[in-house]
Amino acid sequence: GNGRDGVQIISSGPDTMNEEIRDNYQKIIGKARDHDYIQTPYFIPDEAMFSALVIAIHSGVDVHIMIPCKPDHLFVYEATCSYVGELVNEGAQCYTYDNGFLHAKGVMSDGLVCSYGTANMDVRSYKLNFEVNATIYSPKTTAKLEKIFEDDLKYCTEITSELYAKRSMLIRFKEQFSRMFSFIL
Repeated sequence: GNGRDGVQIISSGPDTMNEEIRDNYQKIIGKARDHDYIQTPYFIPDEAMFSALVIAIHSGVDVHIMIPCKPDHLFVYEATCSYVGELVNEGAQCYTYDNGFLHAKGVMSDGLVCSYGTANMDVRSYKLNFEVNATIYSPKTTAKLEKIFEDDLKYCTEITSELYAKRSMLIRFKEQFSRMFSFIL
């Protein structure tokens, strides 16, 4: 080629009927054969996205999800934890980033393709906010971002299923409660 990488800019918002960014994330996750890396401040997947991740895990893809440990929006954080906890039980590797707030929002897959931008992995982002993401079909760029992800792991705590199961009843109740309302937050 001419040394230029393929870049696709996707925007979505209340004026678009289909949730293109969500569909794009889902496609990237679904195409992975080896690994998916996800970094997001908020992780409130809808059913389709959640299933795509579970299917990937069950097909032997290593799914790594990094979320911040310091919530700036408590309800959303607790809902995030409940989804992450379920994916840990399915076999994903999930981490909290302990070195300040995590602002990165992106998905990287197989060292081949990545999608970065303003969209959080939550329903509100897909439906209500105007967002823009760039999907970059470039092993070079993706490898760079994956390297950053791997370096960030030094500052992370892994959320194990034991750790997740140890949460107190109150936290668990709050998570379930947050989750019930996560779609209207």
